[in-house]
Amino acid sequence: MYDIIVIGAGPAGLTAALYARRAEKTVLVIEKESFGGQITHSPKVENYPGFVSISGSDLGDKMLEHATELGVEIELDTVTGISGERGDLTVTADGGEFHAKSVIIATGSKHRTLGLPDEELYTGEGVSYCAVCDGAFYKDKTVAIVGGGNSALQEAVLLSESCKWVYVIQNLPYLTGEASLAQILERRTNVSVICSHTVTELIGDGKTLSGIKIKNADTEAVSELKLDGVFVAIGQVPENGPFESAVTLNDYGYIEADEDCMPRSNLPGVFAAGDCRTKKIRQVATAVADGAVAALAAARFIDTL
Repeated sequence: MYDIIVIGAGPAGLTAALYARRAEKTVLVIEKESFGGQITHSPKVENYPGFVSISGSDLGDKMLEHATELGVEIELDTVTGISGERGDLTVTADGGEFHAKSVIIATGSKHRTLGLPDEELYTGEGVSYCAVCDGAFYKDKTVAIVGGGNSALQEAVLLSESCKWVYVIQNLPYLTGEASLAQILERRTNVSVICSHTVTELIGDGKTLSGIKIKNADTEAVSELKLDGVFVAIGQVPENGPFESAVTLNDYGYIEADEDCMPRSNLPGVFAAGDCRTKKIRQVATAVADGAVAALAAARFIDTL
């Protein structure tokens, strides 16, 4: 039996593992895909303290190396559920069962994609899912934001401060974000809002994006926009399905947990860290902070057993 099992090897999970090992707890990290989480898709990270510029994959590798150097064990497997009782939790995975006194869920969330051919090919080469992360690379360039909710409008406002031109493309006849944000965009002379349109195709040379095709929902007419980049802001998808019987999820599938990283749960000793939980800011820095908080809380819980 381990002291702590961490589910997910993104920044939150790896930081939790690191802090747990420094608290002299035995730790197993279970990851189903790749180490580093969503940050590995960013070609440059320039907003993480200590690194003026570093690729997301390199940052993930450094976090993994740091954790394993401290004795964190790693298992590649897909977790399907959590059960048990106080001090004896069972994590069920495709490859078998693992036991721990405490479990930290750090499965993160994935950006909802457009679902277009070559979208993955152009990710980091013209397609982005985070204006805060990548907006600085498009200074004085032409970009598009796909989406009309608060997140999309906030990113459009941010991009309009440095980009030459910003298109906001919304599939509905109206923007669904706050009126105050829409009014800010209306006053910007370098912003065009295009409603009732969907993105149907990404255009490029196989290496770098050069534009997109959009389709009018009413007339079905297709037009082309020449762009340097497109930012997709149509929501995120948390990966919390396997835990719905162990913790409380909100209407959007996020684990209901506040800054203490302790979710509403019928299983004592379960914690949630990073983008998988309810929170306002989802950045690598806040994920790392969650990992530290959750690990220390889990360590304190174990010490009471």
